Amino acid sequence: MASVKIPYLTFVPYINKRALRVLRTDHMHIHILGICGTFMGGLAVLAKEAGHKVTGCDANVYPPMSTQLEAQGIELIQGFDPKQTELNPDLYVIGNVVSRGNPLVEEILNRSLPYVSGPQWIGEHILRNKWVLAVAGTHGKTTTSAMLAWILEDAGYAPGFLIGGVPMNFGISARLSGTIDGKSAESDFFVIEADEYDTAFFDKRSKFVHYHAKTAVMNNLEYDHADIFPDLHAIETQFHHLVRTVPGIGRLIVNRDEASLQRVLARGCWSEQESFGQDANWQLTEQDNGSFDVLFNGRQEGHVAWSLTGKHNRSNALAAIACARHVGVPIAQACASLASFESVKRRMEVRGVVDNITVYDDFAHHPTAIATTVGGLRQKIGKSAGNTGRILAVLEPRSNTMKLGAMKDALPASLKDADLVFGFGSQQALGWSLADALAPLGKIASAYEEIDALVAAVAAAARPGDQIIVMSNGGFGGVHQKLLEALGR
Repeated sequence: MASVKIPYLTFVPYINKRALRVLRTDHMHIHILGICGTFMGGLAVLAKEAGHKVTGCDANVYPPMSTQLEAQGIELIQGFDPKQTELNPDLYVIGNVVSRGNPLVEEILNRSLPYVSGPQWIGEHILRNKWVLAVAGTHGKTTTSAMLAWILEDAGYAPGFLIGGVPMNFGISARLSGTIDGKSAESDFFVIEADEYDTAFFDKRSKFVHYHAKTAVMNNLEYDHADIFPDLHAIETQFHHLVRTVPGIGRLIVNRDEASLQRVLARGCWSEQESFGQDANWQLTEQDNGSFDVLFNGRQEGHVAWSLTGKHNRSNALAAIACARHVGVPIAQACASLASFESVKRRMEVRGVVDNITVYDDFAHHPTAIATTVGGLRQKIGKSAGNTGRILAVLEPRSNTMKLGAMKDALPASLKDADLVFGFGSQQALGWSLADALAPLGKIASAYEEIDALVAAVAAAARPGDQIIVMSNGGFGGVHQKLLEALGR
């Protein structure tokens, strides 16, 4: 008998009927597995604000997420002991960091206890009856979501949001809604960062299919998440699942410059569409001072004057302005709001200045994000001359995709705008040689396996006027503070 090949990620996941009955109750006790992740931590805050009793556990319960959650009155438990079932919650909400073999998961399954994924719980409890504005894409989700939330806030919409970072205008990553005239408001609008990563061990669809967006941004799309997606085509399939969930009265805001997104739309689209980029509905004209004019269908409609740099941020801004227009915010008003946008923590966040040497923290961990981050700073400060205006790039390739080595050959080109490159990561941890990967850069690049050695090398090389960009999607061993201390000696 010939074998039958099952198409990638096309199955319908098993739905726990007992969990669905629980989902329809007003208030409940939920216990969150993997609570210290950015998404699940935000879910916990929203659930608490909505009146639910919230407890949670994780393998690594430590600041800052632990202190943020404990400040909300949320009890945290270290580890996944099966005895946590003695808490007797109404429902277990399981994050995608938790897999089969986890002792608490096995106990939940063995006893047929009700469970659900985080994205499904958000969709059922927080997003139902909301006008959902979802921002998807390989890069720029967090920044674009933060821009959009701030535009709506400044326009008086008091939106709720769940963002995978901390927008500096708000100081929090999640909330149900804001205030109007000093009073708590029940907003009709919710902005959510729409991640393509898988939902849970029992639901391998992307998170964003659970959000049922009415306005959806598709910022860009390239290969990432090599741990769960075999190729770009598989990710395009997931993005088309997102397209299928947007209603006919909804709107897709799509980057016209991305061939991958054009392939996604070619599979079928049933909603309104607007595009941004070259030869698109939404375009921009950059000015010498970094500000830019916003054009809609060929007509100038607004001007953005701000402190952010880089082509990627201007593109993010166009998408956010287009989204805001769909819910009634005038273009000129959205442009004016961006003048007071303060970006997001860990997106070119200045961590300190010592002896005229600036240390930045940035979340960049994919070669494209690294290139846009370093390139944006190069555009801002101009070409280096001698020992002035140099960029020192300090990189930790720690994402699952990078650890698998899928992007290592693209690293040298992504760092071409840096004057010196310092990499951190052992061959044992990565499974490949970082020094070999950076070798095409020649003498400007070096690799280290110890944080202290890395810090000493960067501090010894740094000169007044240098810009040091630290790039990682993790804590990087507190290297930012260690660098500042070493520079100050």
